[in-house]
Amino acid sequence: MVLSQWPASERPRERFIAEGANKLTDAELIALVLHTGVRGRSTVDLARSLLTEYGGLANLLCADSKRLLSSPGIGEAKAARLGVILELSHRHLAEPLAGRNVLENSTATRNYFRARFRDCSREVFSCLFLNNQHQIVKLEEMFTGTIDAAAVYPREVVKRALYHNAAAVILAHNHPSGVAEPSQADVAITRRLKEALGTIDVRVLDHLIIGHSQVVSLAERGQI
Repeated sequence: MVLSQWPASERPRERFIAEGANKLTDAELIALVLHTGVRGRSTVDLARSLLTEYGGLANLLCADSKRLLSSPGIGEAKAARLGVILELSHRHLAEPLAGRNVLENSTATRNYFRARFRDCSREVFSCLFLNNQHQIVKLEEMFTGTIDAAAVYPREVVKRALYHNAAAVILAHNHPSGVAEPSQADVAITRRLKEALGTIDVRVLDHLIIGHSQVVSLAERGQI
């Protein structure tokens, strides 16, 4: 049955207006974003099948466009709408950090990284480039790897630091396993990057390791 044939009190849009977004299920919210269903399936049915296919909301929203387009009922328009949700959430989380010294707002910085990368199914190595006041110039996802590793090339990080005229950088990467404990390889690449960036007078302030429920700072552990 298409949504237009549902009782008005059960339709996601009407419920959203009458009761608020927090009263809707994940499937109902996704249905509002998808806007339309497919032949023989309502928008809510399509949303439910996607949540089942991807194993929940986090995995669905973190899926890349190529993966989304392989799902039945998802075309370019729907894939774009789902991608927009994630990007808006990232920008919302980053906004409180704009124009502020990230070291003086370390909790907000960690919360931002954790929210952005904790649910990624692949390892993503990022660089937060900073100016002399330790304000954000640019966050770049530099390298993407597999479920347990990402190849990191110091020369590329140096090139981007020069491009952004950065004075300092905070490194960050996620552990898809969910365990934030740094490996020996994490410590080794941090030291290599610190040495490489030091040749252009760019300081490595920290390297954050992101798990599902924890963010570990190598600087706090004295491993930089």
